[in-house]
Amino acid sequence: MRFRRSYLLALLASLIVAIPAHAAASTPPDAALVLSIFSSALALLLPIGLTLLVAGGLEPEQARQATLTLLAAVGLAVLSYWAVGFALQFGGIGLVDSRPGFDGLVWEWSALNESWGTGWGMAGLSGFGLLGAGATADAYLLFLSRLPWVITATLIPLLALRGRAPAPVTLVGGLLSGGLLYPLTGNWSAGGGWLAHLGRNLGLGHGLVDFANAGPVFLVGAAAALAGMLIFLPRRARRAPDEIVPLPPVHLPLLTITGAGLLLVGAVGWALSNPLLDWAHLAPALAAVDVLLAGAGGALLPIAYTWFATGHADPLMASRGLAAGVVSGLAVAGFVPPWAALALGAFCGLLTPLLAYLLAEVVRLDDRTGSVSVFGLGAISGLLALALLADGRFGQGWNGVGAETYLGIAGQGVSGLWPAVGLQADWPGQMQAQLAGVAAEALFSFLLATLTFGVGRIIARGAARTTTSCGGGRGGRLAHFVLCTSYSPSFTSLSTV
Repeated sequence: MRFRRSYLLALLASLIVAIPAHAAASTPPDAALVLSIFSSALALLLPIGLTLLVAGGLEPEQARQATLTLLAAVGLAVLSYWAVGFALQFGGIGLVDSRPGFDGLVWEWSALNESWGTGWGMAGLSGFGLLGAGATADAYLLFLSRLPWVITATLIPLLALRGRAPAPVTLVGGLLSGGLLYPLTGNWSAGGGWLAHLGRNLGLGHGLVDFANAGPVFLVGAAAALAGMLIFLPRRARRAPDEIVPLPPVHLPLLTITGAGLLLVGAVGWALSNPLLDWAHLAPALAAVDVLLAGAGGALLPIAYTWFATGHADPLMASRGLAAGVVSGLAVAGFVPPWAALALGAFCGLLTPLLAYLLAEVVRLDDRTGSVSVFGLGAISGLLALALLADGRFGQGWNGVGAETYLGIAGQGVSGLWPAVGLQADWPGQMQAQLAGVAAEALFSFLLATLTFGVGRIIARGAARTTTSCGGGRGGRLAHFVLCTSYSPSFTSLSTV
C-alpha cells in the first residue's frame, strides 16, 4: 500500500513539473488565427437566425418545415463546398496570397487568353476535396471560415422554394447555389478573380470591394431564389381597388425577434472571420460597429413606419429591416464611418416594407421569405453605397491597389465620392467597379438558376404525366411521393424532404 501511494505521489509530482515546462515550450496561437476560428463559430448563428426569422412569418406547420430546411442546407452546403466549391473559389488563391499554406493553390482558369494580361481568373481548379494542395492548415482555416457563408447562400433559395417546387428540384437549387454559384462569384470577388482585379487591370478604383462577401452570399442567393419563384410560383391575384392591403402576417413574433437577434450577433462574427483580411490596414472594432449600427438603423425605420401606418409596430417588418441593414453593413463594414453605416441601415430599413409592397401588389410575386426584398435589397444597397460613403481611411493595398499611395496621397485606402478630409474622391472609378460586380453576380446567378429550374420544371412535368393522376402505373407511388406531394402551392401539404 505504501509503495502504491509513493508511486502515485511521484507520478503526480512529475506531472506538475512537466505541465509548466510543456506550456512554456509551446508557441502561443496567433491572435488573428484565434479571432478567425472564434468568429467563424460565432458566424454560424447567422443562418440559424435567418431561418428563425423566416419561420416566424409562416404558419406553424410551414414554420416547422422551414426550420427543417436549415438541416438540409447544412448538409448540402458542407458536402458540396468540401467536394468542389472550395477548389472553385480558392484554387488559385496562391497567385495573389503569398503565405506558405497557399503555395500549391495556384491553378486558376480563365476564358481570356494571356493577351488580356493577368488577373482575369474565373474559376479555381485545385484543392478539390481538400486534398493535395488543399490539405494545409491555412486551407483548412479558410474552408472553416467560409462554411457559414456557403450555408447561408444555400439556405436562401431553399427557404424560398421549400414546398412550392418539386423536392428534387429544390435540393438541386440548393446545391447549385452553394456548390457552384457562391464559389464562382466568390472567386471573382475575393478569390483572386477578375472582379477583384478591375482596379489593377482597368483602373476602376480598388476593383470590386465587398468586405464580407455580401454579394456572393446574399445577392447570389436572392437571384437564385427569384429565378425559382418566377418559374414555379403563379402570379398572385390582383386585389380589388378598395381592398385594404395588409402587412405580411407574423404568426410567431417571438421566433422572428429571436431570429433577428441571432442574426445580428452572428453578423459580427461573420464580419471578422475572414483569415485573408489584412488587419494591419483595417480596424476590427470599426467593422463590428458598422454592422451593428447598420442593423440598428434597419430596425428603427420599419418600426416607425408601421407604427405610423397601422398604429402598432410590426415585429416582422422590424426584423426584416434589421436583416436588410445587417446585409448592407457586411458589404461596407470597416470602410465607412459609423454615421454612414447607421444612415445606410436606415435607408434599407425604410425600403424593406416599400419593396415588399411593390413585389406583392405590383409585381404580384409571392416573396413570403423576403429573399428579394430583404437580402437582395441589402446586398445591392451596401455594394453601391460603398462607392459613395467609403472615407479612404482604411483598406490600403486592398486587391493589390495603392499599397503605398493612392490618388497621389500616401496611406489612402478604399474611397468613394465623399472621402475624409484631406483625402481624394475616387469617382466614378469605384462606382463603376461596384456596378460591374453587382451586375455580374446577379445576372450570372439569375440566368444559370433560371436554366436549372427551367429544366427541372420540364422534367417534373414530363415525369408527372407518365403516371395516372400522379400516382398510377409502374413506380406510381414513388412518383406521387417525390413529385406530386412535394410540388404544392402551400407548405401544409408537404410530406417529403
